[in-house]
Amino acid sequence: MSQIYSFAGENDFYRRGAIYPNPKDASLLLSLGSFVDVYFPPTKRSRVVAPTVFSGFEKKPVSIDVLPDECLFEIFRRLPGPQERSACAFVSKHWLTLVSSIRQKELDVSSNKTEDGDDCEGCLSRSLDGKKATDVRLAAIAVGTAGRGGLGKLSIRGSSSGSKVSDLGLRSIGRSCPSLGSLSLWYLSTISDNGLLEIAEGCPQLEKLDLNRCSTITDKGLVAIAKSCPNLSELTLEACSRIGDEGLQAIARSCSKLKSVSIKNCPLVRDQGIASLLSNTTCSLAKLKLQMLNVTDVSLAVVGHYGLSITDLVLAGLSHVSEKGFWVMGNGVGLQKLNSLTITACQGVTDTGLESVGKGCPNMKKAVISKSPLLSDNGLVSFAKASLSLESLQLEECHRVTQFGFFGSLLNCGEKLKAFSLVNCLSIRDLTTGLPASSHCSALRSLSIRNCPGFGDANLAAVGKLCPQLEEIDLCGLKGITESGFLHLIQSSLVKVNFSGCSNLTDRVISAITARNGWTLEVLNIDGCSNITDASLVSIAANCQILSDLDLSKCAISDSGVHALASSDKLKLQILSVAGCSMVTDKSMPAIVGLGSTLLGLNLQQCRSISNSTVEFLVERLYKCDILS
Repeated sequence: MSQIYSFAGENDFYRRGAIYPNPKDASLLLSLGSFVDVYFPPTKRSRVVAPTVFSGFEKKPVSIDVLPDECLFEIFRRLPGPQERSACAFVSKHWLTLVSSIRQKELDVSSNKTEDGDDCEGCLSRSLDGKKATDVRLAAIAVGTAGRGGLGKLSIRGSSSGSKVSDLGLRSIGRSCPSLGSLSLWYLSTISDNGLLEIAEGCPQLEKLDLNRCSTITDKGLVAIAKSCPNLSELTLEACSRIGDEGLQAIARSCSKLKSVSIKNCPLVRDQGIASLLSNTTCSLAKLKLQMLNVTDVSLAVVGHYGLSITDLVLAGLSHVSEKGFWVMGNGVGLQKLNSLTITACQGVTDTGLESVGKGCPNMKKAVISKSPLLSDNGLVSFAKASLSLESLQLEECHRVTQFGFFGSLLNCGEKLKAFSLVNCLSIRDLTTGLPASSHCSALRSLSIRNCPGFGDANLAAVGKLCPQLEEIDLCGLKGITESGFLHLIQSSLVKVNFSGCSNLTDRVISAITARNGWTLEVLNIDGCSNITDASLVSIAANCQILSDLDLSKCAISDSGVHALASSDKLKLQILSVAGCSMVTDKSMPAIVGLGSTLLGLNLQQCRSISNSTVEFLVERLYKCDILS
């Protein structure tokens, strides 16, 4: 090597003599073998540092990405286990797509190791909402959960403005998550039957399927689910405009374990689909919801005849069902196990139809009847007489029901009725005649009369005599009740009281109720009762032993009342609301801090006299308490 560095351009390079006798020959490239080429200038003496080009050892960039997808696919499927595949998947989006496209049956079983202690198959749950719902995230979920027990529950909710989830994302789930048991797809107009076919093929253990506003999924997708997922037990369809009777018939034929079906606003679903469901799942179907469908009396007749296992039934917005449908359903004698019935906005609910339903469901314990304009007092009383096992009855927006229907149903429901609710029934008026002296409803524990403006003092006095064992009472928005009416309730052992919006409520009523029920009262809501002052708070502090929830929003209380609450050694409030109380100021801060040892929730919204600095101090000091401001 020394000769190379001392070369002057005149002497030979090799010991055995010059290769070319004339150094100025046209060929100036001296070959030093098969690996190295060296260039010599003709006359200029220069220092040769080293050969300039090593053609035989030139390094070219090498990457595994140059391999075709087929080769990468074969490599990935032969990796030892899911953890290794997951690590490779997070190298790039391209690799993630390839790994997530491998079906479980395509994995090399001989090299695929099992994880010790992986006994919670399908125990993981994932949810994607809005912009977070994309195909890439679904692929990552599919691969990432494979090595950690497997995905058991998946919920994807797009948005009305559009979705970035396509069939490609569902393909990743279908091929990587064989243990998937529950799938919910909402607002995904970009999902088609192809995506559901991938789920059907790859997730045979699917038990729950919820499709909401998936407008491009048709009967074809539902048929595929029916054929491949025999363990399906819950099916929910809402606003799926292209799913109809064919899909439901396939579900009925193949899914013998079906326990719950809810169908809402699917215009292609008709009597034939409902009939297939009921007739093929007679022994398993326990919950049925039919809402806003184009079904007729035929469907209700089938329900009444084949619903032998139904315990919960919801019928809503069935505009094509008449009185005959409810009459036939009640006389079908198939709803012997029915426990809960909800009927909303069905024009066929008449006095005759509802009485028939009551007679045909002898074990019904809960009934909710709402938006039934044809139901009158006679029908309500007849239904109460027929429903011998009824424990809870709720009426909402039944405007032909009057006070006579209300008290008549109370008197005829028997000894099992525990809860009665009357909401927005505008024909209720105050009683002008008394009730029979021997009448009583000793089993009733909960009474709710909400937003019935005609309900007055005479009715409340009658309730006090008729129902002496009340524990929960809700009189929300009854502005017609005065102080004398409220005082009829003090003899009860009240546990939960809601007088919100009762503008005539006074301190005297609260003092009487707390003095009588101080050892039982747990919840007191007097939101919007503007006549309530600090005097009520003094009585609450002195008498209430176990009160945990107190709502004083928009009451005429001040700092003195809050200090009175804090001074009580007995009171252990967990929830306190003074929202909209303008006379509560920063001076209440020490008292609120004193209450804070047990507080879990504090509402200070619209308290204009409380400064931001006080709120910030309370947030820092009461770190266990959720504060709204």
